[in-house]
Amino acid sequence: MATTSFPDASPSKKKAAIPVPPARREPAAGGEPRGAAPAGACTAHASPEDLAVTAAEPEFARQFGLSVDEICGHHLLDLIRSPVPARLREQFSDLSAGRRRRFTESVTGRDGSGGEFRADVTGVAVRNPAGALAGVVVFLCRTPDGMSGGPVLSALDARVLEGVASGESTVQLASRLYLSRQGIEYRVGQMLRRFDAPNRPALVARAHALGMFAAGQWPPRVLPERVR
Repeated sequence: MATTSFPDASPSKKKAAIPVPPARREPAAGGEPRGAAPAGACTAHASPEDLAVTAAEPEFARQFGLSVDEICGHHLLDLIRSPVPARLREQFSDLSAGRRRRFTESVTGRDGSGGEFRADVTGVAVRNPAGALAGVVVFLCRTPDGMSGGPVLSALDARVLEGVASGESTVQLASRLYLSRQGIEYRVGQMLRRFDAPNRPALVARAHALGMFAAGQWPPRVLPERVR
């Protein structure tokens, strides 16, 4: 599988979020309207010049753990990745150049907890009444197996989670990891929110359900692929 590096995902100059208008539907030869949103898709608009997000539905931004305001200015190719990156870039380039009206590709993205998800992305060229390219609309639809990725933790958070799973108290964790008790409580609190767990036992159970720990190992160890 081809790999490539991507530019820094830091957003460029933020643009004010605006409501996302529906893509203009044009009759297609087969009877399906061009620009029609795939079922279950969420939508964003991007600049055809640099593919920076100019507007997005809240659900689109939520897929990447961002708000509508935060996602504006991010480049699409920093948010979504293809097994064949050059092909995805070429597809968007063809849209911007008017050589293509629409395409669909399978991509991956990362949610707010660091977990990877799979999705189908459809790009549509939107033109104004004069026929000039006005923008690019992107429809994102997560695939059924795209919900299985678990969070990716920092090395320190992984050690804290291992300690919680093995029954260590806050004082014991603080002593072993050379942190303050407040530091341990802060990190545990962050993970409770990320894993949507109400307390420490639920956090451990949720981590087990997501496959965070190596099977049959005691004391518990977070899998290396879940640590960044």
